[in-house]
Amino acid sequence: MKIVETSLPGAMVIEPQVFGDARGFFYESYNEAKYVAAGIRVNFVQSNVSRSSKGVLRGLHYQWPNPQGKLVSVLEGEVYDVAVDIRRGSPTFGQWAGVMLTADNHRHFWIPEGFAHGFCVLSDHATFTYQCTALYDAKADASIRWDDASIGIDWPISQPQLSEKDLKALHLADMPAERLPVFIP
Repeated sequence: MKIVETSLPGAMVIEPQVFGDARGFFYESYNEAKYVAAGIRVNFVQSNVSRSSKGVLRGLHYQWPNPQGKLVSVLEGEVYDVAVDIRRGSPTFGQWAGVMLTADNHRHFWIPEGFAHGFCVLSDHATFTYQCTALYDAKADASIRWDDASIGIDWPISQPQLSEKDLKALHLADMPAERLPVFIP
């Protein structure tokens, strides 16, 4: 397993060791001991799978309070995946990191608690999986605008298909302080 740091401390790309031959491939999608050795100490309590069509953008989603850390990957297709540090007082507040996740590159992206998350589908469709450190909490669910200019994400699509929830999302500057996580050094 190879860990690639992003520009956001704590957000990491994980490249598993893939064993393949003419029959197919095998890799460990999660190994607690290896993740702990890499500095990622998590307890996953919920696992989700979503399938989306080309041009769909989901995000930027997060929960507060009751934040979720997410380990995400793509089982089929390709997506551009983004994490945004939205922790008040963080030295990287409002900054983002993006990574291409595909069924072929087998990468995983670790998005720590306190970060917003989103992705857009670049292939005809994509099957996306994520493991979460907290259960979904509808009362804590929140969204930041995908196209917030103050964040400046360089999305590879310009006219995404959005949910009603994402169309109504607030800009980061308009989000009430009590709805944002706090940075703890």
